[in-house]
Amino acid sequence: MSTNHIELRKILAKDNNELAEIIREVLVEQGAPKVGTAYEDPHLYKMHENYEKEKGFYYVALVDGKLVGGCGIGSLSKGNEEICELQKMYILKKYRGLKIGRNLLIKCLEEVEEYDYKQCYLETMSYMIPAQKLYKSMGFESIEAPMGDTCHYSCNVWMLKQL
Repeated sequence: MSTNHIELRKILAKDNNELAEIIREVLVEQGAPKVGTAYEDPHLYKMHENYEKEKGFYYVALVDGKLVGGCGIGSLSKGNEEICELQKMYILKKYRGLKIGRNLLIKCLEEVEEYDYKQCYLETMSYMIPAQKLYKSMGFESIEAPMGDTCHYSCNVWMLKQL
């Protein structure tokens, strides 16, 4: 029986290109559109620099030293200052089922307590059922309409958690 060494750490500049490719690979694998999703985000290849800003952070997951995904928190674009957004949570298919997503989400929700956010918002797609199950298990509830202006107009499931 093999065990995988899983490490969660903050994103480094050297992770930018590999992480962007992972995000794009997962979106394609999931059948997500390339427009109106993270696939076309202008800062996708500069994630480290983007999350260094105030009130934001991003964690990557490594399995046996290999980058396999990540998840972050940022302020909600054109939204209430008391609402943060869970952003870009993607794990390569081969590494799902190892509780990496749950551990990343826990890590992000623990760290966000250091900020003055009152709620955490996220967007996903209706066919990403395992992700929705995870979010619900962590206290996120479905809401009827999007919040802020994320430019992810292809996402059709919106959720919110009280912090």
